[in-house]
Amino acid sequence: MYSINEVLETIRMVQEEKFDIRTITMGISLRDCADSDYKKSCQKIYDKITARAANLVRAGEEIEREYGIPIINKRISVTPVSLVAESSDAENYTAFAEAMDRAAKEVGVNFIGGFSALVHKGFTKGDRILINSIPEALSTTERVCSSVNVGSTKDGINMDAVYRMGQIVKECAERTADKDGLACAKLVVFCNVPEDNPFMAGAFHGIGEPECVINVGVSGPGVVKNAVEKVKGSDFGTLAETVKKTAFKITRMGELVGRAAAKKLDVPFGIVDLSLAPTPAVGDSVAEVLEAMGLEICGTHGTTAALALLNDAVKKGGAMASSYVGGLSGAFIPLSEDAGMIRAAEKGVLTLEKLEAMTCVCSVGLDMIAIPGDTSAETIAAIIADEMAIGMVNFKTTAVRIIPAPGKAIGDHVEFGGLLGHAPIIPVKTAAAVEFVSRGGRIPAPIQSLKN
Repeated sequence: MYSINEVLETIRMVQEEKFDIRTITMGISLRDCADSDYKKSCQKIYDKITARAANLVRAGEEIEREYGIPIINKRISVTPVSLVAESSDAENYTAFAEAMDRAAKEVGVNFIGGFSALVHKGFTKGDRILINSIPEALSTTERVCSSVNVGSTKDGINMDAVYRMGQIVKECAERTADKDGLACAKLVVFCNVPEDNPFMAGAFHGIGEPECVINVGVSGPGVVKNAVEKVKGSDFGTLAETVKKTAFKITRMGELVGRAAAKKLDVPFGIVDLSLAPTPAVGDSVAEVLEAMGLEICGTHGTTAALALLNDAVKKGGAMASSYVGGLSGAFIPLSEDAGMIRAAEKGVLTLEKLEAMTCVCSVGLDMIAIPGDTSAETIAAIIADEMAIGMVNFKTTAVRIIPAPGKAIGDHVEFGGLLGHAPIIPVKTAAAVEFVSRGGRIPAPIQSLKN
C-alpha cells in the first residue's frame, strides 16, 4: 500500500516536475509468423500484432486516469524481422515493415520497433536483405523503427557491418532529404544491445523473451533536477544519496504502472527501464540536472564526472526499488531531444568529442546528433566504430543514432518536431578514415571477454 504522503508526492512530481511514464512497450514474439510465402508471413505479422496489442492504448489511458500519472507513449517491439523473414522468398523486406506500420496504425501506437538484425559476429542471408532494405523501409513507413547490433564484448566488432551501416545511414538521409533526414532518427546501430529495451528507436523483442510481455520506461529529469537543487553546496556523498532516493521513488511508480498494465492486458510484466529520458520541453532536461550540480553549462570540464555520478546513483536507487530493472537504465543524452543540450551545442561547448566522452558513463551513446549533410559514409562508419569500441571494451551498451542532414552545414538546424525535437548541425573531423574502416573483417573481442 502507498501512504497518503507518497500519493501527494507523486501528484506534486507530476504537476510541478514533469514526471511521467515515458512509455509502456508491449513486446510480441513473431517467431511463429515465419512462412516461405512472404505475403502470408506479412499477413500473419499484421494479424498477430493487431490481436495482441488491440487493447494496449486503451489500457494505458485507463491507468493514466486511475493513477493520475501521464503515460506519454504506448509502443510495440517485435522479434528482429531478419529472423522471421529469412525463411521467406522475399528479396526485399520492405513489405514486412509496411505490415508492421499498418498494424501499429491500427492499434494506435506511435512507434513499433524490431525491423532489426543481429550481426555482431557475421551476416546471414536474411540479415543482409534486411540491412539493404532499411532505407526504403524507413523512408516509406511512418512508425517503424530499425536497429542493427554490430558488436559485443564477447564477439568483437563486425567492421563489415559498421562500414555498411555508414552507407545505410547516408542513404536513409538522402531518401528523406525533404524532412531533414528523418529516417535516420528511426535507426540505431548498437554494441551489446539489450533484448528488453522499451525505448525507441532501439527496441526489439529478444529471442529469450516470452511470447508477449510489458516493459516500462520511466522518465523524470525534472524530478531529479528539483531534488538536486535542494542540496546545493552539499558534498558529493549527499548529492549521490539524494539522486538515489529520487530514482527509488521514480522506479516504484514505473513498476506500479507496468504491473497494472500487465494485469489489464493479461500478459507477464517484464522490466522497468529507469533511464532518465529528456524531452525538448523546458524543465525536462538531463543537461539541466548536470548544471544543477554546479556546472555553468553542460559540456564544460567536469560534465563527464557529473554524468557518471548521476548514472550510478540512478541505477542504485532503481535496483533498490525493483527486482526487475532492465533495458538500459541510467541517463540518456539525445542531443536533439534535450533543451539544455541543444543550448550547449549551439554555444559550441557541447561537441561531438565531448558527447563521445560522456557516452563512456551513460546509458547509451551518440544519440540524435545532426551533422553536415556532406559527411561521407566512411566518416559516419568511423564514428560508429569509435562508439562500438567504447561499448565493447567497457561491457556496456553503446549506440549511434546520427543524422547527416542533407543540404545542411555547420550552424544550420534540423527540425523533427515532437519528442524528436530539433538540433544544430555540429562539426565532425574532416580528416579521412577511409583506409581504416574499409579494411573489413572483425575487430577481435578484448581480453576482458574471456570470463568463462
